[in-house]
Amino acid sequence: MSDKEFDRPALTSGAVAASVSVASTYGIRASDPQVLADAYSVRVHLKPAPIVARISTLTSILRSPIESWLARELSVAKFLAAKSAPVVPPSDLLPAIPHHCDGLAMTFWRYFEPISDAVPARAIVGRMQAELHAVLRDYPGDLPLLAPPLNDIPRGIDRLKQLGNILPASDLTLLQTTYDRLLPQLTDPAGLLQPLHGDAHALNLIPTAKGLLWNDFEDTCTGSIAWDCINLDDEGLAAYPNAPDLATLQPYRSMRKLHAIVWVYAMLPELPDWLESAKALLDDLRNAEAVSDDRLNPTDSNIY
Repeated sequence: MSDKEFDRPALTSGAVAASVSVASTYGIRASDPQVLADAYSVRVHLKPAPIVARISTLTSILRSPIESWLARELSVAKFLAAKSAPVVPPSDLLPAIPHHCDGLAMTFWRYFEPISDAVPARAIVGRMQAELHAVLRDYPGDLPLLAPPLNDIPRGIDRLKQLGNILPASDLTLLQTTYDRLLPQLTDPAGLLQPLHGDAHALNLIPTAKGLLWNDFEDTCTGSIAWDCINLDDEGLAAYPNAPDLATLQPYRSMRKLHAIVWVYAMLPELPDWLESAKALLDDLRNAEAVSDDRLNPTDSNIY
């Protein structure tokens, strides 16, 4: 897809219009919609209604059918809200299901006004993540194993091959071999599997008058708690009781970096915003592979 073919402002305005249209079918008036975020999905505060619409615009490129991801998110959030966990719940002003309009899928959530721009303290994030995991252990629904990396990476590599003009064949091979090497360590983990947030980092905690609330469960899945814990630094891990050790976390951290590389490059025709950070991660991966090759094939300039 070329830059001329992709019109991001038009996609965003279409997403806003679609969410307003769906809301209106339930008698909800959104006369002053405000875009809160616009990246791989669009989030819109349907002012004056206390509702945030989350419209899947670009995520469906790698996550199809996107409805299954949205349905899991709604189900987990409803479960957590019923358990009085600190989460943003689905809106109760219209059905808590994936909705559709003009080819776009969307969900609707209760709006909470952020009271601060400050990132939550690291120890607080670690403690809250542990508390969230404790409640999630009782979630009764079915969740796929590590859906973000196990779905997005192979689909992203396939898309890069189809596009053909983003990365050279050597890099595509590097991405695939790295994935193949890490995969057994994640699909046959030593620890117990349980429901996860899937993307449990500090920026998915919203500071509100009711306290910090977890948000954005689209990546919810089952797996080792290590997948969520890689979002914690040393201080956060110290606040998480019985956190995984560094050796356990390492393959998950490597897979997380690979996930970021593949996701950004696969979405490059539509959203180049994070290219520089992805380039740095890919350079690190190339360098690590080069060091590994040197160890396997040592050379000695004095051998002859």
